[in-house]
Amino acid sequence: MTEIKKGTAYGVGVGPGDPELMTLKAVRLIKENEVIALPGREARETVAYKIAAGAVPEIAEKELISVYFPMSTDSKALAEAHRKGADLIESYLDQGKNVVFLTLGDSTVYCTFSYVQHLMEEDGYKVELVNGIPSFCAAAARLGISLTEWDEMLHILPAFHKSGDDLDLPGNYVLMKSASHMAEVKDMLRKSGRKVCAVENCTMENEKVYRDLEEIPDDAGYFSLIIAKKK
Repeated sequence: MTEIKKGTAYGVGVGPGDPELMTLKAVRLIKENEVIALPGREARETVAYKIAAGAVPEIAEKELISVYFPMSTDSKALAEAHRKGADLIESYLDQGKNVVFLTLGDSTVYCTFSYVQHLMEEDGYKVELVNGIPSFCAAAARLGISLTEWDEMLHILPAFHKSGDDLDLPGNYVLMKSASHMAEVKDMLRKSGRKVCAVENCTMENEKVYRDLEEIPDDAGYFSLIIAKKK
């Protein structure tokens, strides 16, 4: 009996929100493969699906699989979800099918797919990453500002892990995943004395731009990104 060649898993970034910011490679991979994985309970309700559908309407005819990751700090629950997700994707790879896993922004920056990637690679499966436009690059462009100039450093931090810290390193900061601790993050930014601006839902229909720290609401949405520059 001929052994079935295992498929390849692709972790594909779909960019920050505007379908026009998807890469040609991301579009091609969706068109060429039949199994598309989305991070969420219901594949068609995920933000990644809606972005991709704007550029590749054919995705509606694909075999869509939902890979759910809970919003939790419980390491055991997260590990179980990552394992379950890897097993689900591997079940398709074992059939010789490729799986294109769509993720917001870039597939290498604070991306949940990374945890699944490590597990699948440990299990002997082939995984390829396809980068997309990172949210912080899109936000800087929307604000019309540079992230770095000349010899400036750039520090990219998950804000919810850093609230209470001092932003005292030279250069500029990008604070991601800020929404759940926005009040504490804003207090940290006030102490830093930096020029602060932010974009919520960058490049999406409900985008909001804040050009001053005090404009940012404490209840800003999940997709809120802050840029803090030295004055």
